[in-house]
Amino acid sequence: MRQILLCLCSLMLITGNVFSEPPADGFFPYQYEKMTLDNGLTALLIPIKGSGLMSYYTIVRTGSRDEVEPGKSGFAHFFEHMMFRGTEKYPASVYEHTLTEMGANHNAYTTDDYTCYYMTFPGNRLETAVDMESDRFQNLSYAEGPFRTEAGAVYGEYRKNRVNPWVVAHEEISNLAFETHTYKHTTMGFEADIKEMPNAYEYSKSFFQRFYRPENSVLMFTGDFDVEQAKTLIRKHYGNWQKGYVAPKVNPEPPQTKERSKEVIYEGKTLPIIWIAYKSAGFDPNNKMIAAASLLGGLAFGENSDLYKKLVIREQKVQFISEGFGFTRDPKFYSIYTMVKDEANIDYVKAEIDKTIETFQTELIPETELAKIKSRNRYGFLMALDTPNNVASNLARIIALAGGEGIEANNQLYANYDKVTPEDIRLAAKTYLQKERRTIITVKGDR
Repeated sequence: MRQILLCLCSLMLITGNVFSEPPADGFFPYQYEKMTLDNGLTALLIPIKGSGLMSYYTIVRTGSRDEVEPGKSGFAHFFEHMMFRGTEKYPASVYEHTLTEMGANHNAYTTDDYTCYYMTFPGNRLETAVDMESDRFQNLSYAEGPFRTEAGAVYGEYRKNRVNPWVVAHEEISNLAFETHTYKHTTMGFEADIKEMPNAYEYSKSFFQRFYRPENSVLMFTGDFDVEQAKTLIRKHYGNWQKGYVAPKVNPEPPQTKERSKEVIYEGKTLPIIWIAYKSAGFDPNNKMIAAASLLGGLAFGENSDLYKKLVIREQKVQFISEGFGFTRDPKFYSIYTMVKDEANIDYVKAEIDKTIETFQTELIPETELAKIKSRNRYGFLMALDTPNNVASNLARIIALAGGEGIEANNQLYANYDKVTPEDIRLAAKTYLQKERRTIITVKGDR
């Protein structure tokens, strides 16, 4: 794999399609520049010459985690919808027509910890793109009628999503696993709060004023663009964006001291779902245990794990088994989830998961296995940086968590991956995969 990657990198350097000369140190393979305006807005500029295309990301470091007011869950996601309602200068129809004329691909998404807006377009249209994006992030305008219409559409989206049993499982496990922290609700929010959104027009405007501020946002430009032009445009169009962000007071979750479990009946037909969530640690690139836990997830429950080979391939007891040992701003959970083919095997599958955890808590994995997953992890990330949009999308979460220092945090994280030992993997299993720290949801169909 290393030889293949080196050959590809050499070819890309020759053709000029992807890699510019890599930095002298650090894991991230591209040169980049960082600028910060007086109002606190940070921009990360990552030029990648040759394709003619660039991606433009605006990361607002507000997600469902920040919805601390009672009765107002789901507003970060809802506001993602409202951001496409236009301004006086660029009404929604003009905004969409201009992007279409540019040949731009654009969209947005909301998560627990951030909201991300992105577009990919020819780099020679950067001036138009900056003019439009800076305008809507400072001058968004919408009347109460369109607001109510969009609120109704969001509730329709929520009801449509409930058709998926995994959405039901996610909602149930979040609600059960947390008592006080805002991770208790999903990004969509509690249903009662979503139904009330049409009556929160004034609140919506205050949400925009509080959270859509320069010091709470990071711009990221990747691809084929002129860096000096980008700097000039950012200063010109974003320099007057007024500061005003105040971080919400998110209540920390008290330590979980007892296992929680629940059986959920899904209104429809589904194979049984098992979702086991252990309380995790918040993201800290300097904490080697965070890196160890991330590797632990893949080693114990990934597609190359012994458990996967046993339950999925040899015994065929489950459709799949997977893990989510990802990163969040505050402690959330490390997930193990699977879909069982026969309800009679639910207890057996749970027991096999427990046996696997016990093995990792008591035995040291071979150095060769740890080296393999480090290699897959490292080169998997690098090989995914093949287009301007993929560069930006693969950095978005860590930038949302670490702000303008996101690329440096990414470098530190991968430096810690390299340092993880078999003893660290065992310690991570002992530290995080404790039964009293876990929540288990079992979902069954009603027919």
